[in-house]
Amino acid sequence: MLIRNLETASPEAFPALVLNADYRPLSYFPLSLWGWQTSVKAVFLDRVNIVSEYEKVIHSPSTEFRLPSVLCLKKYIRPTRWPAFTRFNLFLRDGFTCQYCHDGEELTFDHLVPRSKGGRTTWDNVTTACMPCNLKKGGRLPNESHMWPAIRPYKPSTQKLIQMGRKFPPNFLHESWRDYLYWDVELEA
Repeated sequence: MLIRNLETASPEAFPALVLNADYRPLSYFPLSLWGWQTSVKAVFLDRVNIVSEYEKVIHSPSTEFRLPSVLCLKKYIRPTRWPAFTRFNLFLRDGFTCQYCHDGEELTFDHLVPRSKGGRTTWDNVTTACMPCNLKKGGRLPNESHMWPAIRPYKPSTQKLIQMGRKFPPNFLHESWRDYLYWDVELEA
């Protein structure tokens, strides 16, 4: 997302990075961003402090308001210790890579103990697999298919997913966000 002309750009082009009261992002992946309307509402409800602003101004009949680029919650939200089991969180845990062939295309998830054999959809029984590997393994156990995942499935902590998310920076980072985000790779200026 590159904003070429601030005057004609719509407010939707100006998301705000949302920080917890400790000035850390609520989440890295997906990055905790709010649209301009949610941001402005939170400011007027006195739920956040504005840390940084865009040059973009919005107007009402009686006031002018610069859109916030970084917001900090006034009340600390304690992060959950264990993240929800979702497809996205599973892929993040496994680095968006098939655990059988290390490909990153056509990702699905595979039950080590297949559901047809009583396997459940839990962190400890599901791994990321590309479509060809998933079809090749089929409804068999790893020792029957001679396919073992590179990393044994496990239940990650929220902190572990944050750590993994830092390896996948988003395509767009506004300059005002950089002081609050820490990525494992070098970011383009």
